[in-house]
Amino acid sequence: MTQTRIPSLNWLRVFEAAAQEESFVRAAERLNMSPPAVSQQVKALEEHLGRQLFQRAPQKVRLTPAGAAFLPVVQHSLASVETTAAALFGGKTQATITLQAVTLLAASWLPEHQAAFEAAHPGLRVDVITGETLSDFRTILPGREPDLQIAFGSVTDFADTAEPFLQESLHIVARPELAAQVENAEDLTKFSLFEVAAHRSGWHQILSLVPDADLRAMKFRMVDSTSIALSLAAQGLGFALARAPASDEMVAAYGLQYCETFPTIRGVQRYFLLSPGGGPLSRNAAKLKTYLTTAGAQQA
Repeated sequence: MTQTRIPSLNWLRVFEAAAQEESFVRAAERLNMSPPAVSQQVKALEEHLGRQLFQRAPQKVRLTPAGAAFLPVVQHSLASVETTAAALFGGKTQATITLQAVTLLAASWLPEHQAAFEAAHPGLRVDVITGETLSDFRTILPGREPDLQIAFGSVTDFADTAEPFLQESLHIVARPELAAQVENAEDLTKFSLFEVAAHRSGWHQILSLVPDADLRAMKFRMVDSTSIALSLAAQGLGFALARAPASDEMVAAYGLQYCETFPTIRGVQRYFLLSPGGGPLSRNAAKLKTYLTTAGAQQA
């Protein structure tokens, strides 16, 4: 016979307690229930499943083979519900701040500062969601409403309430063995140069400062993000532009080397701190904003 959904999750909680205690009486004490109520719920579960889960004795109960096989499944399921609930809603003494940030910043620069903020504020937890394009930050999806945003673009892209955050500097990077082969602009023509299509600052700005650089001779390859460009460079497929400080940790993790032969430039775009909807921040989001602003100022 096809089983229907178990009508009560409490049956599973009672079953788990009785299995661990090997006693309906001790399970009742643990769950703040009466022993007859425990016995009744276990019996209801057994009738629903059509199998006996316990062997009853006067002072003790033991799992049948069917009960022993069912117990790990129940424990895993209950633990999954608890951990998911904690991740989504936090503990009673913990408040959650949802921060939406550009993917590169969220993956490279942010984790260290997020960890430091949470260590300094034990009652607060920062959940991070990412965005890439301006529309990602302008269109708020149900269930993903951020308390604070860090977007990337030009000053004209955002409302007057946006506050300038991190300024970026662009550096040419590559694997050390490739970087050692390049001493001038002509040497760059031998390799692929990964360019991020969405950014206004890129290779053309750096190479315009390099004598005898011929942009027409360069092998530009377009990608969607700096993360992809750095990943390809890490595989020895060519050169990429690192965007400090947002990409610093990623550059280090990939073992990439700065090409000091070429100039470093300031990007014409930057990161901005935004209040979703332009309204006032919550008290906890304001704490996070102040912390990040201080951290960013130290790297300016």
